[in-house]
Amino acid sequence: QVQLAESGGGVVQPGGSLRLSCEASGNIFGINHMAWYRQAPGGQRELVARIPPGGGAQYADSVKGRFTVSRDRSKVAMYLQMNSLNPEDTATYYCWTFFRGRDYWGQGTQVTVSS
Repeated sequence: QVQLAESGGGVVQPGGSLRLSCEASGNIFGINHMAWYRQAPGGQRELVARIPPGGGAQYADSVKGRFTVSRDRSKVAMYLQMNSLNPEDTATYYCWTFFRGRDYWGQGTQVTVSS
């Protein structure tokens, strides 16, 4: 089993920044594909950024140039640095991995961008 725990969400003003963290625990040796998703109220869950097994971060068009995803492979952790936040970024952000044939999700962390 794999557990994913997100942290770092909160309330921020437009133009502000937040850094989200996701740490994996449990039987995690070999995890090499992680991603951030988000879901706004009434919306569908959408991919924000991911680091595939071969490396090379990929981003949704809506966050390119503002968000940066990174990994700490020594402890199977992933981060999302979010800059220049706007109200459209308001959502619950989820950490995801696909490992040994199944999806794993964290519980989510809320990000609210509001003045």
